[in-house]
Amino acid sequence: MGDLRKTFHVRDYDLDATLSSGQAFRWQQLGQAWEGVIGGRWVRLRLTKGGIAAEAAKPVRDWAWLEHYLQLHFDLGQALAMFPDDEPMQNAVAAFPGLRLLRQDYWECLASFILSATKQIVQIRQMVTLLSKRYGEPIASVSDDPAFAFPTIEIIAACGEAELRECKLGFRAPNLLGAARDILDEKIDWQRLPTMTSSEAREELMKLRGVGPKIADCVLLFAGGHQEVFPVDVWIERALQQLY
Repeated sequence: MGDLRKTFHVRDYDLDATLSSGQAFRWQQLGQAWEGVIGGRWVRLRLTKGGIAAEAAKPVRDWAWLEHYLQLHFDLGQALAMFPDDEPMQNAVAAFPGLRLLRQDYWECLASFILSATKQIVQIRQMVTLLSKRYGEPIASVSDDPAFAFPTIEIIAACGEAELRECKLGFRAPNLLGAARDILDEKIDWQRLPTMTSSEAREELMKLRGVGPKIADCVLLFAGGHQEVFPVDVWIERALQQLY
């Protein structure tokens, strides 16, 4: 029938740094645990001496979805060996040695970063949470708070701009609405994005309203797994200028 709990034996994984780093916005820290929603499934994660302990609301027969999301099979040592051997990079690795990249759902990642414009992480989380509570399907959880899936492209496309603004989206509301409708109207080749090169996918994503190079690159890195992509915002640009 499946299990409600599973421990993944993994080393050098900083769960706190990874889930709070601004890659994904569905996670809430409660004590030593993190609660979130992945692909319509509620899950609670906790870092233990043995690895990462996961708890689900319903019995799970195949935990591959969580392994994929957390990228548990990624060879961190091999990746670090390819990093430049200079002082700024050495300091960065020393500060966050177990920080990992997640592999998210394309639509949720795209929508979240469309909402990220000029906002801090806590504000993005608030908008994503409000959208999910208002338009997402309720899902089973064992949390004190009810859980909701992220709203689908179809549901967002059927909304009105004024409705979306009630979720504190502001000027981002027409961008999110336009992106959803353009995807449904096949103004971009949405279904083929996962098989495109990073250059092809970036060009395709930037056809959507509200999507510039930085947002497109965030989607390519955090959802598409294009590890050659390096999103640059104003803060990263300033850091690069100061350090190099």
